[in-house]
Amino acid sequence: MNSLIELRRQLHQIPEPGFEEFKTQSYLLNVIAALPQEHLEIETWKTGIIVKVQGRTGNKTIGYRADMDGLPITEETGFDFASTHEGFMHACGHDFHMSIAIGLLQHFAASPAEHNLLFVFQPAEEGPGGALTMRECEAFLKNKPDMMVALHIAPEYPVGTIATKPGLLFANTSELFIDLKGTGGHAAYPQQANDMVVAASHLVTQLQTVVSRNIDPLDSAVITVGKITGGTKQNIIAERARLEGTIRTLSAEAMVKVKHRIEKMIEGISASFECEAVIDYGANYRMVDNDHDLTEQFIEFAQNSGIAQVITCREAMTGEDYGYFLESVPGFMFWLGVDTPYGLHHSKLQPDEKAIPFAVDLLTKYLKHIG
Repeated sequence: MNSLIELRRQLHQIPEPGFEEFKTQSYLLNVIAALPQEHLEIETWKTGIIVKVQGRTGNKTIGYRADMDGLPITEETGFDFASTHEGFMHACGHDFHMSIAIGLLQHFAASPAEHNLLFVFQPAEEGPGGALTMRECEAFLKNKPDMMVALHIAPEYPVGTIATKPGLLFANTSELFIDLKGTGGHAAYPQQANDMVVAASHLVTQLQTVVSRNIDPLDSAVITVGKITGGTKQNIIAERARLEGTIRTLSAEAMVKVKHRIEKMIEGISASFECEAVIDYGANYRMVDNDHDLTEQFIEFAQNSGIAQVITCREAMTGEDYGYFLESVPGFMFWLGVDTPYGLHHSKLQPDEKAIPFAVDLLTKYLKHIG
């Protein structure tokens, strides 16, 4: 397993944006090319990779997905294998996800399972949502699996722990971009301008009422405005402002209602401040809805494995485009404990590498078990 640790560290040094994972794809292809090729079929799609491992009988096909992209975060881990791509970091564990997939591929390339395995190295999970288009590509459709499996690292759980549940695991998510355009002017003559900093400030405050006054308290939703930009200089009234944020809901109905209320608020801001207002929802991710029977069977297997502590967790507001795969293929995702005090998307995220061999061992046994 030392080779997998080294592989993870190599991947950790080359995080790349979605659909720009050129170095990552090339590195993985070289690793895969060094494996026994007798049972492998390798295809690329954009910056992703799909590898089929022909099973001994091939009566069914099991998909395994690993995401590839990094995040626009400046790393502060102090690792001697820290990112060499300035301003980018594997701060969501995708280097772990890929390394675990390679560990499984190494095993089954040399010793095929009863069934076919389809390893899906997917780009652009962090945006703009590579799963949505990758699930429709020819390489995937012609080998469309009967079920799929994926994992995501979980900083809060110790190594040796997995957590999942049947049904809803991750939320529906949507990006949120709002652009306001008014009339700029001199700070000394506010009556001659429409100040978009003030308009944006009012809008941020109003958005906080959408959830508290429009969503059933027994349902859940979140609206976060994470970035505001506006203006050019301290003595110039801003002509433009931009809000960037995210929407999370635990039901499709709540997402529709939230967006409807935001759109009505935008109309109100436009009228009251006599400005133009444009909204863009960017990437939208479907909820990760775990197949009930498959998840229950996996939980039972893991509990009986003797190597894993299994937690039945609650659903989370986390977003994951793996939900698009689960729209067309039954399957599940689970959390993998990596025991670090720093959360996902944190510049100091330091997941424990002992989770890699643990996950490979558990999933190797599981993929043999369901064959």
